[in-house]
Amino acid sequence: MLDDRLREECGVFGVYNHKDAASLTALGLHALQHRGQEACGINTFDGKNFHSVKRRGLVGDNFTSKKIIDQLPGNTAIGHNRYSTSGLPIVRNIQPFFADLYLGGISIAHNGNLTNAIHIREKMVKEGAIFQTTSDTETVVQLIAKSRRTKIIDKIIDSIFQIQGGYAMVMLTNKKLVGIRDPFGIRPLVLGKLGDSYIFASETCALDIIGAEFIREVENGEIVIINKNGIESIKPFPKQNSRPCIFEYIYFSRPDSIVGGKGVYEYRKDLGKQLAKEFSTEADLVSAVPDSGNPAAIGYSEESKIQFDMGIIRNHYVGRTFIEPTQQIRQLGVKLKHNPNRALIKNKRIILVDDSIVRGTTSKKIVSMLYEVGAKEVHMKISSPPIKFPDYYGIDTPNVSELLAANNTIEEMRKIIGVKTLSFLSIDGVYKALGHKKRDNKNPQFTDHCFTGDYPVIPQDFKNQTEKNNQLSLLSNFTG
Repeated sequence: MLDDRLREECGVFGVYNHKDAASLTALGLHALQHRGQEACGINTFDGKNFHSVKRRGLVGDNFTSKKIIDQLPGNTAIGHNRYSTSGLPIVRNIQPFFADLYLGGISIAHNGNLTNAIHIREKMVKEGAIFQTTSDTETVVQLIAKSRRTKIIDKIIDSIFQIQGGYAMVMLTNKKLVGIRDPFGIRPLVLGKLGDSYIFASETCALDIIGAEFIREVENGEIVIINKNGIESIKPFPKQNSRPCIFEYIYFSRPDSIVGGKGVYEYRKDLGKQLAKEFSTEADLVSAVPDSGNPAAIGYSEESKIQFDMGIIRNHYVGRTFIEPTQQIRQLGVKLKHNPNRALIKNKRIILVDDSIVRGTTSKKIVSMLYEVGAKEVHMKISSPPIKFPDYYGIDTPNVSELLAANNTIEEMRKIIGVKTLSFLSIDGVYKALGHKKRDNKNPQFTDHCFTGDYPVIPQDFKNQTEKNNQLSLLSNFTG
């Protein structure tokens, strides 16, 4: 069964100057587990040598034993959670990556996607470069190695001037911990402090788990360098307006993280409130598609004064490896994760809130289940606009042909899903809920191309959908 959710590509974490660097990194990655569940890795530096442990699976299954942590000595470390876009992750693609360069070793962990990596890769291979992985992150390693600059930071700057796309990276050298965010700030990266130690993380929830203080977000286009002398900030790119990924607010970030100075949970409640202002419907109960739809549903309930309750119960203990041996069992797959609260739903008019619709397959099955247990009416409300365009910057979206909203009107979608009414939050409504009067069409405040088709960086590797389709097998192993 195709997964009917958007997927983030990965999470990154880094620690400088702490005796328990590997343990702190493991804890940080555990907090970022929602950003990638298929593989994880940690690299450390002990003052003389680099050390690495990379494994398939969850952080808690791989980095909890003293035996493993003892393989990662040193007071500086970086770590990575990976989500690959199809199939099992290839071991050689698990990050962080490490390379021995003329100036010393360098380790890199990357969240995002480079939109010109295939183009650069093909050019470098023709010139004699040998790639060990199919990850776009290795393109950065190769560019750093090839640079003729004499200082490692200059080599890094030289390399990132040649790449495009959305990215947040942490790099570890024998003297420095480096954090980098792309010129538009599409992918997230924050800076924290724990005593005398500095921390990089994809989200603030990873700082919370180790008791670190949140200092600030790394700015768009900024390189933050941490060494024995403290912190240095470099901004080598021409100044750009920041355009962080709008889905960090709507879906990806953990609800207890802070983004743009405010809690993600509050943003999502505000999206639900705005949804209620735009679409008022008489009903007996507001419920959510758990867990991601919960905050917006609570916000909708508060604004509409219609009771919120748990109309759908989610089973949190379903793994991706569950065996589905027959077609009959396969058709029941959605019930592995969601089951209607029969006593609550029967004879009720239900407002069902979710954060997005991708393919629509899960929505259709959930709505069908609600009617099967006796719901009188089901009205579906989505706390974001219709997703009509694919992503190229680190979100795993299906092809345009599989995006329900790209190929159907809202009325057609309503019929396919089987609800009485179907409503999507307007794009200006999203911006209003996130603290802006409306979308600035000349200088958008967010990366929102999945809704609008307004891409901040033209994807050089995939200039049209046909070309993207032809490259999907290679792209599937790219990124985080």
